[in-house]
Amino acid sequence: MHDVLLAVEGLEAWYGESHILHGVGFEIGRGELVTLLGRNGAGKTTTLRSIMGIVGRRKGSVRFDGKETVGQPSNAIARLGIAYCPEERGIFSSLNVEENLMLPPAVKPGGMGIDDIYGLFPNLKERRRSQGTKLSGGEQQMLAIGRILRTGADLLLLDEPTEGLAPVIVQRIGEIIRQLKQRGFTILLVEQNFHFAATVADRHYVMEDGRVVDMIAAADVAQSIDKLQTYLGV
Repeated sequence: MHDVLLAVEGLEAWYGESHILHGVGFEIGRGELVTLLGRNGAGKTTTLRSIMGIVGRRKGSVRFDGKETVGQPSNAIARLGIAYCPEERGIFSSLNVEENLMLPPAVKPGGMGIDDIYGLFPNLKERRRSQGTKLSGGEQQMLAIGRILRTGADLLLLDEPTEGLAPVIVQRIGEIIRQLKQRGFTILLVEQNFHFAATVADRHYVMEDGRVVDMIAAADVAQSIDKLQTYLGV
């Protein structure tokens, strides 16, 4: 594997009194695209939120580029070079497309410029003066992804980017994610749609009941279909 950029070990997390993660552990190499797979409620989104430090309580170890982040606030974690694109997208209705794109601050050097982002998402350039929430679902997802590319983050946490989108848009999102990987981004992708995930990922971690229970490399997916169907019910 490439040199490790993110190492998660013994990660536990709570929402109030609810204990959601029970010792999650996995690694991501620099430049890899890795997915978290699992049924609804397995703890995938909570894992992303825990990496970002936006859960009520967490313990264990999350090392990013060798630096321990458990105990640090989310704004400090972002400044290390981690960006989170949530499932709900968080588009501001009072702002147009370009204003939404410009909203997040650059947390470290090396972020993509607005022209580069428009090159990746030509739809957004055409709609740059449109109100953010007047975009289609696919355009809103592109805006949500584009917005975090300005920040200078090295690791992108993408939560269900294809949720509710038409197949032709899902295909386009896949192309964009592959382009981001080619540009050197490291990506942790939570995805319910395994057939989509299988087209983009280097490796898949499978979660059940707040734990990582298996790791399947892309090259081994074909021979692991029966096992995946048991895990995911696909």
